[in-house]
Amino acid sequence: QVQLVESGGGLVQAGGSLRLSCAASGRTFSSYVMAWFRQAPGKEREFVAALRWSGGSTTYADSVKGRFTISRESAKNTVYLQMNSLKPEDTAVYYCAADGRYRGSSFVLSSAEYRYWGQGTQVTVSS
Repeated sequence: QVQLVESGGGLVQAGGSLRLSCAASGRTFSSYVMAWFRQAPGKEREFVAALRWSGGSTTYADSVKGRFTISRESAKNTVYLQMNSLKPEDTAVYYCAADGRYRGSSFVLSSAEYRYWGQGTQVTVSS
């Protein structure tokens, strides 16, 4: 059974940085796509970034491009989200997601298409 455990959230001032971690277990993830989503109060869950475990290709939402970086550490089965130049509008609960179904060469950006989810970690950016 796949388990995803996020950590690293917290309170930071605008312009600061945080690194989120997602420890994955229960499966071999070489064929998986790992992703980060976020959900602010009163808003729908939105795509942030995704990474193809095999090969390491990535994609980002326009709102975070150039500020956030998704990466993986295979030896630890862990995915990271390095968040720099944080803005108050980045405040949300951040979720790690994973899915191993074949989707072709394109990344899937809809939360409905990801089978496994972590419990979420709160990120609050103060102005």
